[in-house]
Order: sequence, then structure tokens, then C-alpha cells
Amino acid sequence: MQHDPLLRAIARAIFDVCYPDDWSPVGFEEAERFGTVHYRQAVDAARQARSLAAATGEQLPLFVAA
Repeated sequence: MQHDPLLRAIARAIFDVCYPDDWSPVGFEEAERFGTVHYRQAVDAARQARSLAAATGEQLPLFVAA
């Protein structure tokens, strides 16, 4: 998810809150690298949260090349 830093930050926040250290076998970085179920669920939640924010009229940021 390197192409969308905002979505990655949202997914990380969800991951950290939903899966504390004793609930997930690995941290966010490793979960992202291996595509664990915990990571995939956090990304799905981040996408849903972002789409809900967009649906309520929030202006989504434009893509910025790094």
C-alpha cells in the first residue's frame, strides 16, 4: 500500500487498535509484508471508512507523487 500513504495510515491505526500486541502474532509492518488476515481486515476497514467519509461530502486528497 505504498502508493496511498493516507489509506496505509488509516489501516495502521485500525490494526493497532483492533489487534493489540497480544492479539496479533506479528506487528503491522510484518503483517503488511506477509498479507496476514489481520492486515487484510484492517485494510478493508480503512477502505470502508474512507468511502463513508467520501460519501458524506469530504473532499478526498488528490494523488501526490512522492
